[in-house]
Amino acid sequence: MTELVKILRRQIEATGPMTLADYMSACLLHPTHGYYTTQDALGVDGDFTTAPEISQMFGELVGLCLAQTWMDQGAPKRFALIELGPGRGTLIADVMRATAQVPGFHAAAELHLVEASDRMRALQAAALPGHHPTWHDTVETLPENVPVFVIANEFFDALPIRQFQRDPKGWREVMVGLAEDGTLQRGLSDPAPIDALNKRLEDTDTGALVETCAHGAAVVDAIARQIARNGGMALIVDYGGWHSDGDTFQAVRGHRPVDPFAEPGRADLTAHVDFEALARAALIAGCAVSQYTNQGVFLERLGITPRAQSLAKRLTGDALDAHVAAHRRLTHPDEMGSLFKVLGLYPGTESPPPGLDP
Repeated sequence: MTELVKILRRQIEATGPMTLADYMSACLLHPTHGYYTTQDALGVDGDFTTAPEISQMFGELVGLCLAQTWMDQGAPKRFALIELGPGRGTLIADVMRATAQVPGFHAAAELHLVEASDRMRALQAAALPGHHPTWHDTVETLPENVPVFVIANEFFDALPIRQFQRDPKGWREVMVGLAEDGTLQRGLSDPAPIDALNKRLEDTDTGALVETCAHGAAVVDAIARQIARNGGMALIVDYGGWHSDGDTFQAVRGHRPVDPFAEPGRADLTAHVDFEALARAALIAGCAVSQYTNQGVFLERLGITPRAQSLAKRLTGDALDAHVAAHRRLTHPDEMGSLFKVLGLYPGTESPPPGLDP
């Protein structure tokens, strides 16, 4: 039994079952026993691998997309370059390297990273020598009154969700409680009306499961208001769908799915991103939203294949094979190419970022 299990058991015994959102927050962010505090999540030896860790091409193309948008918006002399959940800093380091020769871009950029883990901040600092980023625990402390250029790659999938099951008398929320043997288990609250889900009564049947992520909508609201007011853009890259129906809550350890309640704090917990909800939040905040686009299509439009061919000329043997495999993994429909989606936010007076349609 992990220490976090003991803590969660005591909490449930004292106050009753907790929401799935509270459970996710504790498992991922507990200051002593949380996943992001204690685990080395990324890479072959970790629990999952993100696009920037697969190939430098991903970060290079994202960087050039940002730089082109910056130029298209008049190359403002000061702007905030922001990454949400930067991992080891690989993506933002590739972005900075790819944009180093863009005249004026680095001089205008103020680098801000939203990262709550001290351990991850140390890795990011090591990946960004000479760039002196400012770190933030949340988006609430990001700079205001300047254009913001935001990257969010596999950020929203880790935000806490709530789940609700349709009941003839309303909705029953999925809760985490204790089984008779003291282990953690999923259960359901008593039926109750949920005003925020009234609109879903028309398109769901009894027993249907709906997921919500209030935190994700709040993050998009804060960013979109800034973009609408001061300019800039945001690229949201993640796996998910245009709706949030069904149970997408999952745990991964060692690149394999595991029981999300078996060893809290030792596995990565995620859920599919509801891109429709994010787009709706951005539109309400006054921001324009691009078409919802497959990652493979987005990267091909930005020129990943010519870039891959150029890099391949310098490689041989196993290095070449790995490079070809990385290109396929990022773009092929059977791999990340269609599983991952891209959504762009931008001012209504401007065109969408390169690679995306209005």
